[in-house]
Order: sequence, then C-alpha cells, then structure tokens
Amino acid sequence: MEVEVDEKDLKAAGAEMFSDGRLGLRIHGWEIESCKRSILNSRNLQQWEEKLHTSHFPEMIFGDSSLVLKHVKSGIKIHFNAFDALTGWKQEALPPVEVPAAAKWKFRSKPFQQVILDYDYTFTTPYCGSQSLEIEKEKHGRGEESLGSCTLCWEDCNEKIDVVSLTSKEPILFYDEVILYEDELADSGVSLLTVKVRVMPTCWFLLLRFWLRVDGVLMRLRDTRMHCIFKNDANPIILRESCWREATFQALSADLVRD
Repeated sequence: MEVEVDEKDLKAAGAEMFSDGRLGLRIHGWEIESCKRSILNSRNLQQWEEKLHTSHFPEMIFGDSSLVLKHVKSGIKIHFNAFDALTGWKQEALPPVEVPAAAKWKFRSKPFQQVILDYDYTFTTPYCGSQSLEIEKEKHGRGEESLGSCTLCWEDCNEKIDVVSLTSKEPILFYDEVILYEDELADSGVSLLTVKVRVMPTCWFLLLRFWLRVDGVLMRLRDTRMHCIFKNDANPIILRESCWREATFQALSADLVRD
C-alpha cells in the first residue's frame, strides 16, 4: 500500500520524518522506524544455525529487517525481528503437520532422498514482538551515562483496542509492511510472518501476523495487534491483543456443505 504524506498533515500533527536516511518519523515522543533489507546471506545463516542449534530455516529470512517503536522519554522500546521470532518457533517445537504421502516428495533435496519430517517445517511461532525498557544509568566513579535495559511486563486488563476509532478518516502519516520470513513449503503452501504499522495524528497501530496454509491440510493464523493513543503522559499506555486460529481443510469443507 503506497501512502502519500502531506507535509501539512505532518506539521499539524507535530510530526517530522527522519532526515538522516532512515525510514520513519518522530511524533509525540515516539521514534518509529522500519528497516527492510535483503535475504540473509549464507555466512549469517551459519551464525544463526549455531545460535539456534538447528539447520532448519525458512527459505527466505529477512534477518536484518525490522520495525522499531521507541518512546524516548520512558525508554520503552518495542521491536520486531526474524531472529526472535524463530527463537520462539524453536522453543515452542510444535509437532510437524501431517501432509499427504504424495506431497512428501516435494520436500526432498535429492531425487532418491527419504523424507522424514521430524520438526515443525511450517515455522509457526508464538512470537508477539520483542520489548525492553532502556534506562539511563551512571557509571561508577564517573559522571558519564550509559544505557541499561530490562524486559517489559504486560498486564491483563479489560480495556480493548477501539477498532471503530481506527476506521476514522484521519490522515495516515506513516505506513509500512516488513516481511520477516517466508517459506513456500516446497510448493505445498505458504508460511509467512509480517508486521505492518500505521501512524495517525492521534495514535499508532500495528499488526504482527503469522499466516500458514498447508495445501489440502490446514490453515493457521496468529495475530498480535498493538495500539497506542498519543498523550502527554511520561509513560504511554499500549494495548496488546493476540488471536490464534486454525482449521483443517476438511472442517472448512464440512462448514461449506452445511451452509
């Protein structure tokens, strides 16, 4: 989706685009930046193999691509990247989705290779984003300041994201979509992790989506939404909602027949 930003809208909202070559903007104390890079090269992939203790990875990993949202005054930082997402996949370690016997040959790298799918080849991840709190602290014996960080804790609440307000005719000051990884499952479907962000004069909203389709077998969706309304508070309030859904092709076909 291409978005043309009007300079008048930016000025009216008190926002400014980065002027140092980065893609993003500053608005109401937030720095929001997206970064899209090429597919991970073999050298970096080898490093990932050593760190994650696996040789199984999606076909296309955009390892240096990211989305970062930082609230400068509070130190709150929310970011999204492929490495943390695949760390979540490795830790969850779901059993492999069963595919028809006739489709298994597609996963072979050699003509007469026997295929044993003993890992989650769909790269399904429970990842909801990475977050930290960056705190300025003084070094011992000096007046210099350094940055420390700790993990943010999310609290359960009854408040929900106001979806209606997001459909208002506010101008979009910044929009981007970042692909973190993708795999076509040997032409037997698709596994895709993306994050989209939209910034308006009164708030920002993002959607992290894992989408899976194993042809003839299963569809799976894992969504995480975050929303923050701009206020003058030192500590912003960020709402996060997650939704996981999945269904077999057989169940979906049965529903269509009943309808």
